[in-house]
Amino acid sequence: MRIAVPKEIKNHEYRVGLTPAAARELVAHGHEVWIQAGAGAAIGLPDEQYLAAGAKLAADAQEVFARGEMIIKVKEPQPGEIAMLREGQLLYTYLHLAPDPAQTAGLVKSGAVCVAYETVTGPGGGLPLLAPMSEVAGRMAVQAGAAHLEKSKGGRGVLLGGVPGVEAAQVVILGGGVVGTHALQMAVGMGARVTVLDKNVDRLRQLDLVFGNRIHTLYSTAHSVEESVLAADLVIGGVLIPGAAAPKLVTREMVSRMRPGAVVVDVAIDQGGCFETSHATTHAEPTFVVDGVVHYCVANMPGAVARTSTFALNNATLGHALALAGKGWRKALKDDAHLRAGLNVAQGQVTCAPVAEQLGYRYVPAEQLIA
Repeated sequence: MRIAVPKEIKNHEYRVGLTPAAARELVAHGHEVWIQAGAGAAIGLPDEQYLAAGAKLAADAQEVFARGEMIIKVKEPQPGEIAMLREGQLLYTYLHLAPDPAQTAGLVKSGAVCVAYETVTGPGGGLPLLAPMSEVAGRMAVQAGAAHLEKSKGGRGVLLGGVPGVEAAQVVILGGGVVGTHALQMAVGMGARVTVLDKNVDRLRQLDLVFGNRIHTLYSTAHSVEESVLAADLVIGGVLIPGAAAPKLVTREMVSRMRPGAVVVDVAIDQGGCFETSHATTHAEPTFVVDGVVHYCVANMPGAVARTSTFALNNATLGHALALAGKGWRKALKDDAHLRAGLNVAQGQVTCAPVAEQLGYRYVPAEQLIA
């Protein structure tokens, strides 16, 4: 199969869909790999490394999309990229369609076959292709929150870990999943006072066993969320409903009563965000202020540490890329129910139930298209 990788064009996005090592693996399996010139240069992956791995260089995005039977990306295709997709072409990338009706309509119209990293499931019930970026984003959320608590950046002027004789910042983490756990590790490590909320009591037990009296765990209700948020210096939103828009756990009214200069980091912004006051921002302009509360809502947080993120992502995505390229999408999805869960749009149909429900499309199970 001819596999092609474009250079990412989203604001301050430097990740790349394939590393040279991943490209070499695909070439070794008999596939033809095309990389847009300069796609990995910003993170120390020059064209020469791709050529040494057996890949070929494409001059521009137009050539990439024209040559590729399978397009491997990192972020959702931008409007100009959607316009270059063609019927039957396979797209393998993050999509996050539920809060993005324009992208969904474009992919439906294209007739392309779109497999989303974020809804591919794993044997243990997790989301293994989303997990590495959630790990990065969870850790980055604490870094970003700590930085924006500084007075010069609009924050309360609070040091996350405090100093002897002065109490540390109060950090509240909504969701004890992958994002929440990695945020928790960082916040505890920096000496903050940390409270984590989740609806899964078993997960709270696990976190309590690991962290003990260094953290507080609370069952998530509207009341416990409100009390915790109003007492917080930093709130990190890391909730997820696979494929669906994130629930709005923090209302605008709650935000209006938060401490002036408090910071919220909405890691769920890719799925619409879990704060009513959130809207997506970029690394160029990462924050905005609502009622005195600093909002950090960058939609591609891991792009800031693009080299780390690229290698972590490729570790997770390469196996399924080999299956899709080697078997073709129909057989690969027929053979693997977990990969089949990643099919979001195909041949003009929406095949992800939460996306169809959220955006008003008729849901067509993937099984009908691969029969």
